[in-house]
Amino acid sequence: QVQLVESGGGSVQAGGSLRLSCAASKYTYGSYCMGWFRQAPGKEREGVASIDSAGRTRYADSVQGRFTISRDNAKNTLYLQMNSLKPEDTAMYYCAADAWPCWPTRDIYNYWGQGTQVTVSS
Repeated sequence: QVQLVESGGGSVQAGGSLRLSCAASKYTYGSYCMGWFRQAPGKEREGVASIDSAGRTRYADSVQGRFTISRDNAKNTLYLQMNSLKPEDTAMYYCAADAWPCWPTRDIYNYWGQGTQVTVSS
């Protein structure tokens, strides 16, 4: 089993920043592809970013240049640094683990966290 717990969400004004964290079960974390996803009310869950075991990243076009995904394998933690936030970034953000290939694609991950809310006001 892999357990994932997100934290760091909150409310910010447009143009602000937040850093989300996802704590994962230790010992196996470093070998997994990890991803961030988000879901706004009434919309389908969409991929935000992914990072593989070698640190290679992939981003959705909507966040590229503003968001950065990273991982600290020693701490078994995944991060999402979000800068220049926009109201359309408002959503519940989820981390996920264990996918192949390592893309931010909704239906290929085996483990999911419970989410953390991000609200961006204008």
